[in-house]
Amino acid sequence: MVYSEECAIIFRLKGILEFACQLDNPNAGSQSQSTISKGFQGLQSKVSSKHIVFTVCNSPILIWPNTGFRSSMESLTEASACGDILQYIESDDGGSKKTLKKKDKKRSGHTVVNLKLLFEVTDPAGNEAPSLIRVDTQQHCVKMPLHLDCVLSVTTDESLTSVCTGLVETLRKQLADMEEVVQRYRKGSSFLVPQPFHFQLPEPARLTTVIYPAGVPDSQLQAIREDLHRKFELPSDRPYLRRANAYHFPDAAYKDGYLRNPHIHLNPPNIEDAKLYLVQGVYIYHHYMQDRVDDDGWGCAYRSLQTICSWFQHQGYVETAVPTHMQIQQALVDVGDKEPRFVGSRQWIGSIEVQVVLNQLLGVTSKILFVSQGSELATKGRELANHFQTEGTPVMIGGGVLAHTILGVAWSENSGQIRFLILDPHYTGGEDLQTITDKGWCGWKGPEFWDQNAYYNLCLPQRPKTI
Repeated sequence: MVYSEECAIIFRLKGILEFACQLDNPNAGSQSQSTISKGFQGLQSKVSSKHIVFTVCNSPILIWPNTGFRSSMESLTEASACGDILQYIESDDGGSKKTLKKKDKKRSGHTVVNLKLLFEVTDPAGNEAPSLIRVDTQQHCVKMPLHLDCVLSVTTDESLTSVCTGLVETLRKQLADMEEVVQRYRKGSSFLVPQPFHFQLPEPARLTTVIYPAGVPDSQLQAIREDLHRKFELPSDRPYLRRANAYHFPDAAYKDGYLRNPHIHLNPPNIEDAKLYLVQGVYIYHHYMQDRVDDDGWGCAYRSLQTICSWFQHQGYVETAVPTHMQIQQALVDVGDKEPRFVGSRQWIGSIEVQVVLNQLLGVTSKILFVSQGSELATKGRELANHFQTEGTPVMIGGGVLAHTILGVAWSENSGQIRFLILDPHYTGGEDLQTITDKGWCGWKGPEFWDQNAYYNLCLPQRPKTI
């Protein structure tokens, strides 16, 4: 499905259906496959029936999509534009989503409308008597919940009728994809639950949904991803379809309390002819005093390293957690860079140690860029622009007694003027986005920001060539 600036609304439909079937002989391949298919066909019929109902979250709206379009709101008809639905949805601040969108278009280019999948459970009683069937053979009863999660991106003037039709079609397709995954990974009467994941793909930007089997790690899904990369014509040197790459919906909050990508809330600097070269993807802002660790005065490079590790985690390159200070120190001891007493100490580390730890814990190689004086950093625009264009990873810079993270540069090739997008790990406050951006803890800095006489080492992590 196309996902562009014109596609201003994402309809997201979620619900649970129970899959059930009776297997006479789980090891009988074709017979079991047929039985499983019949179970999924029953679910296909269910979502195509007149009993299916969509309820729009945070609103009084109920929609019957398979009855020629029927709504609990008289003002919403089959001819209504889907954007009309926004006025009935309450936002977090008590207003409607339509009003909110007009107030703050910069906050999100797309509005998410969440719906739940329901079914009418009452039906006129018939005159038929119940029938009972006795089966003497031993059977395996299989039941599992299917968590459906469908998305449809549309323009605001698309009709509600076409949106509902599209969502039902998407439900049916997702059930078919789930059946394919169940059949592929079934072993006898042992089933793996299929799970949907949404991914935002580039050029042109669009959302696509992939079904993966629960319990199978990404490392064992390499062949599946290779097929999908060929299907969607994706580059073969970086991950797009690992679980960690799953699209984060703009209305969904992260539950760990960390801030991510605070730089997207900044305005670019005003430099004539300058182009922006920025970090690609998602990272966590790690800084002093987080995680109940008092590292004020010594932990800035550790925090910059943690930010870099979070980037590799969020882009799907690694599945390991962001390392703690002690794990970083232990890694340096394990490679022979430090003595055992270094673990648990408050000793600083620099760019070279960051390079070593990235290689030891993540298998990530890095380039080191050295400048003998801070004043030379103003001449490194081309090197940094090239890094953010090709690798797109955060850069750790250490010089004097301070370490920072560079998230990008604004650089004019003609004039040589440059500004650095800095994420400052020395911040000791809470996760307050406004304070962090207003006070410059994440902000654009000129060449004068650096100590003009101190030498600096920059650690430029390289992307592994993998999918």
